[in-house]
Order: sequence, then structure tokens, then C-alpha cells
Amino acid sequence: MIYADYNGSAPICEDVKEYFIKRLQDGPFANPNSIHRLGTKVLTAMENSRAICAKILGAKYTQIIFNSGATEGITQVFHSVLDSAKEDGKNFVITSGIEHSAVINCAKFYENKGYTHKVVPTLGNGVIDLKQLKEWMQEFKGRIALVSIMAANNETGVIQPFEEIATLCTSDNVPFLCDTTQFIGKCEFNFQKSNIDYAVTSGHKFGALTGTGMLLAKHPAKLHPLVIGGGQEKGIRGGTQNYLGYETLAVALNSFQNNGADKYIALKEKKLVFEAEIKKRFPQVVILGEEAPRVCSTTYIAYPGIHGQAVQIELESADIFVTTSSACSDNEPVTSKVLRAMGVNDEVGRGVVRISLGHCSPLESYDEILEALTNAYEKLGKIKSY
Repeated sequence: MIYADYNGSAPICEDVKEYFIKRLQDGPFANPNSIHRLGTKVLTAMENSRAICAKILGAKYTQIIFNSGATEGITQVFHSVLDSAKEDGKNFVITSGIEHSAVINCAKFYENKGYTHKVVPTLGNGVIDLKQLKEWMQEFKGRIALVSIMAANNETGVIQPFEEIATLCTSDNVPFLCDTTQFIGKCEFNFQKSNIDYAVTSGHKFGALTGTGMLLAKHPAKLHPLVIGGGQEKGIRGGTQNYLGYETLAVALNSFQNNGADKYIALKEKKLVFEAEIKKRFPQVVILGEEAPRVCSTTYIAYPGIHGQAVQIELESADIFVTTSSACSDNEPVTSKVLRAMGVNDEVGRGVVRISLGHCSPLESYDEILEALTNAYEKLGKIKSY
């Protein structure tokens, strides 16, 4: 079996699995906010995990806020920044058309509250139009409440110029939220050097437990709690902490730092060989975002005229699990909003499948995927889906 949907959710990595089993066997278990000895032990382990995460991500210990994942972090930033920005005459929110729904829906929510939502166009290679962003930064100078643009796209794997955007925003004193969910755990990331104001991530994208994540904030005191609770996370995120889950964040990031960087270099080389070979066998094949910088482990591929869902089914019959970007209505695949933003036509957009691996994946996976994908394209090519 080959699992190739890491961008959707990564399997729990081996280091986390071993740690978690031992942790369940050995304990202790207690409320980390209790002042008795067991509570203190649990709190100490959780805070040690925070320190490890901070060190690996180039952040200060106080800049790490544990939460349930990126969606919560995104919502909290929008809530914290926009609930009062209009009072200061700042009524513009800028995002891109390739953002995760968590960002798009937050922007729409505040658009209904009177904010103007501007969407930066995306070029054909999957990179946002930085020139247009710069023009809007000048045109709406002093009126921009928030810029939210991701670091790497979940569908194409294309890396955005987030550090340049951060510098641009900082120079105009505009808060910058960067969704780093698909970047952290795949690429080296340094929060302080990036100059980002707010970054978010989800543990299940890099091998930690589902339902865990982090919000990194340059100035945590500016955040308003979504959950008031009993003052946990220094009053920024109430509720008894998921300390076992937060411990796995540190284990998973540590695993990436110790093993992942070199593995991803090898994975990238193997991916490029795989992509070159599949294009050699099928010259019609399109790889989305191929001309832009991408994370090492993502291939977004389409054979025009063949439904991506049909390819997905064929691969699954070979025990290979990939995904498409398509949402279905009456079994009619549609081109995703990301691809529409890139100007991709339906003939290509309906045919995409996303192959995403991780640093725990054997390099040989690409060899098996190549043969299975070849068989699928040969079979389905004889009966074009549309």
C-alpha cells in the first residue's frame, strides 16, 4: 500500500508513534494547570515541547500558542485584527485566490461586516501577482487592515514569495498572516527571519496527532481569545490543553529536523525523475505549477480529457491512495478554485490528481506510482472520459 495524500493528512510518523505508545504506558496524566506534582510534571512536558517547537521554527518561546490547528489560528487572527481595525479607518482585506477555504471564508465573513475584500490575481505558474499586490499596497495605503497570503499551496505545492510579502507589509505597518500549513514540516522555516506577523500550522500535516496545531505570533499580546475559558495559554486560548497532542508536535518537528531535510532533497530528485518519465511516456500530460518553485513532495498532474476521479479509482485499485481537487455535484467533477485562479481550463482542471508524499515515504514509491499511473492512463486513454 502506498499512501500519497500527505498534503491532505500525513500518517503519524514513526517517532511520534513510538513516543506516544511509551507516553501512554508510562504517564503521567493530569490537568497541566493543577498545582500538584502530577500536574506540574504534565505542564513541564508541555512547556518543554513548546520550547522545542520554538527553537526549530525560529520563534521565541512566548510566540508559540498551541491550538487545534491552522483553521482555528486563522480565525483567531482575523478576529483579533479585524474586530477593531475599521475604527481606525482600515477597511481593506487582501488575500489571494489560491488560499485555503479557512482564509477565504473568514474574509467573506468580514466582507459582510463592511470590509472590502481584494483578491490578488494568480499567474499561470501558480505564483501570485506580486506586482499587483504592490500596486494595491500603494493605492490603499493606510487603509489595509490585513494581508493574508499562504506560503505554499495545498494543491499545486507552489511556494509563494512570502518573505518578500512580509517585508512589503512591514514597511507599511500592515499585519501579515501567512498560512504555513503546507510549508512547515516540508521546508526549513524561521519565523523571526521571515518577518511574518502571524503564521499557522496543523500537526497532522507533518506527522503529529490530528487536532493539534500552533499559531505563531510576533506580538502575542495583540491577539484576542476565541475561547475565553480559564486563562490557559496566557489568556490567549482558553480550555484545558491537549498536552499529549502538543507533545507530539515537538516530536514530529524534531523528526523532520533530524531526518526530514535530507530525505526531502532525495524525494525531490526522485519526484523530478518521475515527472520527466511520465511526461516522456505521455506528452499530453500537464504538471501544474511545474515552472514555479514547489515543495519537494507534491506533483499535481493531469491528462487532458481523462477525469481525475477515474485515475484516482484506478490507482486505488492498485492500492495507491491519491486525491483530486474536485468537489462533486451529481458526480460531475469541477475545476478547483485554485486552478481557476491560475487560468487553467476545464479540460485540464477536471483531470487533475495530486500525488503528495512525505519524509517517511520510501523513495521507491515513485517507481510504483509511475507504473500504476502509466497503466491508468493507457487504459483510460482508450475511453476518454470527456
